[in-house]
Amino acid sequence: MMLTMKRLHRSLRQFESKVAHQLSSGMKFHELHVEAPEEVTEGETADLTCKTTCSLTDPTFIWYKDGRPLTTKTIKNNQLHLQTVSSEDAGSYSCAVRGSQHLRSTAHSLRVRYPPKRVSVSISPSGEIVEGSSVTLTCSSDGNPPVKNYTWFKGSTPVGEGKTYSIPNIRSEDSGEYTCQSRNDHGERRSTAVNLNVFYPPKRVSVSISPSGEIVEGSSVTLTCSSDGNPPVKIYTWFKEGGTLLVGSGQSYSPLQSGSYYCEAQNQHGAQRSGLVTVDLNGPSVILYVAAGVGLCGVAAFLAVFFWRRRKRQTRNMNEPDYVNTRFRTKPPDDDSCSVDDYENTTKADLKAPPADDDASSAQDYENVTGSGLSAPPPDDDSSSVDDYENIPAMLAVIIQQYRRGSAVLRDASTVELQS
Repeated sequence: MMLTMKRLHRSLRQFESKVAHQLSSGMKFHELHVEAPEEVTEGETADLTCKTTCSLTDPTFIWYKDGRPLTTKTIKNNQLHLQTVSSEDAGSYSCAVRGSQHLRSTAHSLRVRYPPKRVSVSISPSGEIVEGSSVTLTCSSDGNPPVKNYTWFKGSTPVGEGKTYSIPNIRSEDSGEYTCQSRNDHGERRSTAVNLNVFYPPKRVSVSISPSGEIVEGSSVTLTCSSDGNPPVKIYTWFKEGGTLLVGSGQSYSPLQSGSYYCEAQNQHGAQRSGLVTVDLNGPSVILYVAAGVGLCGVAAFLAVFFWRRRKRQTRNMNEPDYVNTRFRTKPPDDDSCSVDDYENTTKADLKAPPADDDASSAQDYENVTGSGLSAPPPDDDSSSVDDYENIPAMLAVIIQQYRRGSAVLRDASTVELQS
């Protein structure tokens, strides 16, 4: 009986001790609490105060944010001072007395209002963007209150609204820099630019000729191919119309034959051909042929006029007697030549007939006539001497020289064409 009473008394004392400890602990827990504003705007100041109803002798307070002790904030007595509130100051705050850290106050939630931050743009799908595919841009940001207004820009030009911006069937013209602007009640902020680089096959392929204008004989012609493509075109091939084999490669090509040519530009996304350009390397040869023909016709016309005028003068002089007052039978010169038969009447008068003249009826040819008392006629108008036509050989020499030069150029041009 005595043993049972001792056990009962021991159990009662243990129970009283536990109850006293729990009552003491519960009282201390509920005596600490935090006084602070529920919401502040970024840039403002805020003070948080740890209060208790107990009388404590020079207590030291410890502050917690989201369960972790604060060591970098300004703590004065029982007050936590936030000098310039930022979005990072938002969270759950509690306090405790040093030595009883396990007895913390109830947590107080502090909200911070701030404009959009960390605005960024993502591209989907990632990787290479090829013309004809679809692309979606998504804008992300952090703000309180949450951002609900988004504006999209290409360069400085607005192109869309909303959190996402889609470009179906994208074209090369859609390449460029894009930004997203986020806005809430406390401000706005624009993202850094993202570059859309659209790859596409060659476009606007064309051929230029150098030199432009008339092609001079002996000069070279250069064809240059231009195109627009991404990535830039590095493969150029040249073809001649009517042929299936390529005649050259590279951005420039110098043809050796007349004809119509085109170039083909190619990159890893496709190929495109230019229109036809015509090169005429035979034009100067035709001009030389025409010039030579005109020169020959001019020579023939000149000679025809010359002999016609000479024949006309000969006919006129045949109708007029060369000799008068001789009292002998005379015979006019035949065919503009003075032979022995023409002077048969003069031989009977012991006169000598002159030799056949060389188409120059000078006074010396009739010296025997004047010796017999006959008067010699003056030299006729139809004397075809070298002096009368001294300019004719020079003109003929110039014309023949020009013709020979034209023929030499034609032979050179023909040789070049045959070699081509």
